[in-house]
Amino acid sequence: MAETDLTLVLEILRRVQEEVRDIKNEVREHTRRFGRIERQLAGIVVTEADESTRMDQLTERVERLERRLELRD
Repeated sequence: MAETDLTLVLEILRRVQEEVRDIKNEVREHTRRFGRIERQLAGIVVTEADESTRMDQLTERVERLERRLELRD
């Protein structure tokens, strides 16, 4: 009986180990995916900042043109 109990416990432990291994693999995959998402988001933020800078520069140019042509209200 004791050997049967030990065999059962060992089988349960093997299954738990397999499940833990599966969970670790899933966590690694999620970590990789989050890393990719973070890089993509960082790229979007940089692009948005660049566009904002360009808009500011264009606004300044238009204001200079308006002053030169005396088109300001």
